[in-house]
Amino acid sequence: MTLTIHQASVPVFAQGLKGLKGVLAKAAAHVDAKKLDPDALLKARLYPDMFPLLRQAQIATDFAKGCAARLAGEEVPAWDDTETSFEELIARVDRAIAYVESLDAARFAGAEDRDITLVRRGETSVVKGLAYLQGQAQPNFFFHLTTAYAILRKNGVEIGKKDYLGTT
Repeated sequence: MTLTIHQASVPVFAQGLKGLKGVLAKAAAHVDAKKLDPDALLKARLYPDMFPLLRQAQIATDFAKGCAARLAGEEVPAWDDTETSFEELIARVDRAIAYVESLDAARFAGAEDRDITLVRRGETSVVKGLAYLQGQAQPNFFFHLTTAYAILRKNGVEIGKKDYLGTT
């Protein structure tokens, strides 16, 4: 059996995003139950020079939708980073799940060899689709998912590996 680049990307992103949605929902419930200020968690960081939870979740959705769009040969949808609450952040994750799952698997045909043009900090680079998926997009996606999870766990939200994996 041959694994397609669609199978190696879209279901992986969808599962990770569903896990993120679950831990954010548990965080929102934790805030309500403990009568905490939601900003205490949304703005929490693992270390002062790292992004807060809110930004970690936004970046994770950006990597999922951006990678999936590029591999499918689509224009990457631009979303403003305006979320300020758990409800808005969960809605963004839902939108990302819906987007990646809406992409037709046939659009990914040949994506492993497709040139992917990236512009970062004014620098343009071109990489092949498979190298982009495995060497850049998925590692960054998982870094930001893991960091969001770690911020919540460090701050007392009762979540575990099953929550992170999106299998609960």
